[in-house]
Amino acid sequence: MSIVDEVSAQLKQAMRDKDKPRLQALRNIRAAFLQALKAEGASEVLPDADALDLLRRLAKQRAESIAAYEQGGRDDLAADERAELSVIEAFLPKLADASQTEAWVDEAIAATGAAQASDLGKVMGHLMRHHKQDIDGKLANQIARDKLAN
Repeated sequence: MSIVDEVSAQLKQAMRDKDKPRLQALRNIRAAFLQALKAEGASEVLPDADALDLLRRLAKQRAESIAAYEQGGRDDLAADERAELSVIEAFLPKLADASQTEAWVDEAIAATGAAQASDLGKVMGHLMRHHKQDIDGKLANQIARDKLAN
């Protein structure tokens, strides 16, 4: 079952269960999927790879909103965003942990011949080409920076 179909199925179930927070989050996800389809001019279903990219963007937006709301003292809005983030994360595959990411960074450094901090772009490009769906870019960037700085 594709991610779009899974979201639709869970949306229907949330309606039956009258689970308002989950329902709202699923509606927002579905709206983002539809908006992406319209932007591409496609009339077919959104491919899973595109859906995953979109879900990652939505998760990042929610995390930024949570930080902003907490900084502004709006814990009620931060709680809403956390609930929506948990629904979004349920559709995302687990990202590699720090040790696996470090191993992939080492492979990328070896493959690109990177030796200094200015080669960071080469390393990140290699990582994203080979492990885009499995890696946390922020963590990989930090590990690569640390390794290339030495």
